[in-house]
Amino acid sequence: MDTPNNKFFIYARKSTDDTSRQIRSIEDQVAELRDHAIRKKLCIVEKLEEKRTAKGPGRPIFNDMLDRIEKGEADGILAWHPNRLARNPIDAGRIMWLIDTGKIRDVQFPSVQFENTAAGKFMLGMMFTESKHYVDNLSETIKRGQRRKVKDGIWPQMTPLGYLNDRAVRIIVPDPVRAPLVRKIFDYTLDQLTIAASEMGLMTRASKKHPSKPVSRSQLHRLLQNPIYTGAFRYTGEMYEGKHEPIITPGIFDEVQAVITQKSKSKTSKLKPYLYRGFLRCGECGCLITTETQKGHNYLHCTKRVKKDCSQGYVREDAFALQLDRYIQSLSLPVGSADWMLAELEKEGDEDAAAGLTAEDAVRCRIKEDETRLDRLLAGYLDKALSLEEYREAKARVIGEKTQKEGALAELEHHRSGWFEPATRFVKALQEAELLTSSTDDAEKLKFVKTTGSNFRLVNRELVCDPRGAWQVVAGQRSFAQDNIAPDSSGATFPGETRDVTHMRRGRDSNPGYGFDPV
Repeated sequence: MDTPNNKFFIYARKSTDDTSRQIRSIEDQVAELRDHAIRKKLCIVEKLEEKRTAKGPGRPIFNDMLDRIEKGEADGILAWHPNRLARNPIDAGRIMWLIDTGKIRDVQFPSVQFENTAAGKFMLGMMFTESKHYVDNLSETIKRGQRRKVKDGIWPQMTPLGYLNDRAVRIIVPDPVRAPLVRKIFDYTLDQLTIAASEMGLMTRASKKHPSKPVSRSQLHRLLQNPIYTGAFRYTGEMYEGKHEPIITPGIFDEVQAVITQKSKSKTSKLKPYLYRGFLRCGECGCLITTETQKGHNYLHCTKRVKKDCSQGYVREDAFALQLDRYIQSLSLPVGSADWMLAELEKEGDEDAAAGLTAEDAVRCRIKEDETRLDRLLAGYLDKALSLEEYREAKARVIGEKTQKEGALAELEHHRSGWFEPATRFVKALQEAELLTSSTDDAEKLKFVKTTGSNFRLVNRELVCDPRGAWQVVAGQRSFAQDNIAPDSSGATFPGETRDVTHMRRGRDSNPGYGFDPV
């Protein structure tokens, strides 16, 4: 390809700083690329080097190079091989798009020939795909090897503190320097750990990038919870019996875990287990409704943390429980009626499914007819019975009709499978409400109430809330309320109350939400 006017970036890459793991180092790549540029008389704008894997997108130098190409600083790339440029579909796709749009006029490799033609771009795309396949296959090979190791009881990753890799037997062995110190760590309390480890001289292992340093408190905490020191290890959430020599006994490890578990328990203050604490807010000032015990009875009242002069009074807990009973009763459906509705739903569902399948089959037949029409149009065009313009016009019309039918088919399939289950669950929930009305489990009642409504508040000692979704229709119409509904609590007198308190409770609140007054 004639390229004297093209300006090229030289791009050389290797995955890591470990030269033993690279087939061709950056220096070797650059030397080959410079020789190639001299032979081909290429104009080199700049040499770019990067030590990052191309398995995923996000290489800064590579991205900057493509940005500069889009700005017109160069219109070609010179690299050793396509796998130096991309091993993931995002980077490969960006290069292919820049070639398609003319931003990149040429890509050259000493080892591979590329022509900016349809066939050439196809081959380049195949090489990018092959590079991606190499990465995926390598990953699977590594994972397979690791799975095999753990089944054989061999730790497959970087050695934990206190062990070393024994390349002769290919397992980890106790570090003669650090293993005794790790053993002592298990004898200290959590508060003594960091100071004791520092005084003993327990240090992390040095690496090429990181020098040795004292073990941190978080590292010590993880060390104490790592079962690898007992001769077993956890890998991908599963325990395996290791072949390596343990540093501590399982008994010591279990004792340490018990201490850590005890230390991690919450130190929250002991509050009385009031059922309705945190469930309601005051309808006047918005503060939480709390519960307290006075003279052997529980009372709900506003905390008045924001508005000290909030006028809302208190309500006995057993009176409030009756209001919840009334709310649940207003959403209930007798068991017999629910069974009948479920049977009707089942029958209607079967009929709807049968009708839906018939309708879907009819639409599929019409889609098949459209496909046959497309085949005939193509045959007519190939036989020169239709001009290119006639063929394209007729094809567009048939494809439009076929697309509409496919959309109608999708709607039919969605309708057939989309309504039956929610309707059945709703009727069963109505049935559950009826069963709860005769239950004494106040916790289960509260759980049901929370699932059917929101924004629960107390206004003039009465429960007000916003029912959710379909429950709003039921609560609004009260169509399922029964004759055995719980009696109204607004006029009842409870032991320990006087009439000057109870006469303040109201049968209906002016709040636009749903109050639960007598039906």
